[in-house]
Amino acid sequence: MDKTKKLKFIIGLSITGLIVLMTLVGIIKTPYDPCAMDGAAKLAGISLKHPFGCDQFGRDILSRVLVGVRETMLISACVVFIGVFFGTIIGTVTGYFGGWLDEILMRLNDAVLAFPSVLLALVVIGLYGSGRYQLIAALGIAFIPSFARIVRGEVLKIRNLDYIQAVRLYGASHLRIIAVHILPNLKTVLLSSIIIGFNNAVLAEAGMSYLGMGVAPPAPSLGRMLSEAQAYIFSNPLTAIFPGIVIVIMILGFSLLGDTIKKN
Repeated sequence: MDKTKKLKFIIGLSITGLIVLMTLVGIIKTPYDPCAMDGAAKLAGISLKHPFGCDQFGRDILSRVLVGVRETMLISACVVFIGVFFGTIIGTVTGYFGGWLDEILMRLNDAVLAFPSVLLALVVIGLYGSGRYQLIAALGIAFIPSFARIVRGEVLKIRNLDYIQAVRLYGASHLRIIAVHILPNLKTVLLSSIIIGFNNAVLAEAGMSYLGMGVAPPAPSLGRMLSEAQAYIFSNPLTAIFPGIVIVIMILGFSLLGDTIKKN
């Protein structure tokens, strides 16, 4: 790894570590109840009591940002897990066995992949309503095709290698070949895909929450905080600046980390 890649990796890893730390703080304890309103602190500026200021309802922005990061990370983790789990199964089966199964599943996969993930999520939410679990299911389904295609491409490269052919000649079962000799060789491409998937999931979650189709209020969400801050962007820009900066930092960290791992 050259110096530039090493620097990008260190920066990406440091930012990701900071985001994980913020997530843990959001889970364990925040300075204030993120939903508690204080009429005397409406649109209050930065102070020792409220380091990020307060929003239009007097709620502590720092506490809401910490819980918002927690929500975004947990939702993104669930979305990526659904995409990786089902995408890996579909991609491995189609890539290894091929034939009519590959044709049918990949045509269905391509049909889903043709729709932008956010548009597909909007359709699912339109049918089943908005909320945290609906958003996870909608984005999870939308993420499956991309992971399936990535895994299938790698399996197609591996399945005809000499050592796989030798294992077949020794009489190993398909399940053993897949579990022992193929899946372990997907770890690098899966790791980079998972990190990039996190990046996309964070953006998708923030976008959907911004549109009012994510976490239900008054629970904090970075995207919803940006949406609510529009009316106060000039009178108190702090309501938009801090959640916006955190989203940018999250995207930057995952992008740098994923790009570095992918190139290695």
